[in-house]
Amino acid sequence: MFRAAARVQQQAGRAVSRRNASTVAVQNLEARWKTLSTAEQNTIAKQLEEAQKGDWKVLSADEKKASYYIAFGPHGPREPITGPGHTQKVFLGVVGVLAASAGLFALIRSGGKEKPHTMSKEWQEATNEYLKSQNSNPISGISSEGYKGKGYVGN
Repeated sequence: MFRAAARVQQQAGRAVSRRNASTVAVQNLEARWKTLSTAEQNTIAKQLEEAQKGDWKVLSADEKKASYYIAFGPHGPREPITGPGHTQKVFLGVVGVLAASAGLFALIRSGGKEKPHTMSKEWQEATNEYLKSQNSNPISGISSEGYKGKGYVGN
């Protein structure tokens, strides 16, 4: 019986000393996390993991916040890839590339020739006459009975 009481008292003493050291270590942890070395980060994480194995009602608010930050905070692989203003940079970059491509297209088109000779209205009408003489597409096309379309004459 005395041994059990001594163990409980010994464990309580460890918990109090751990609680004092841990409380100092976890205060404002979110702001200090990036400045801590990897060994210190691992030590704090293990201390909090051990503290979480006990009763959560005993944990302080700082310990609960620190546990949440270590588990789900924006650090390590969960650190945001993009920074502030990234969306604006991407938008302006896309607009710039589109403007450059439109300018290049206009430059190339301005140096191009006139329409090909096959795009003239006379050529397209001649194509229609040739296809009618060859009886091309007699079921539903230009050579069919009662055809009312324009055939190959475009604008």
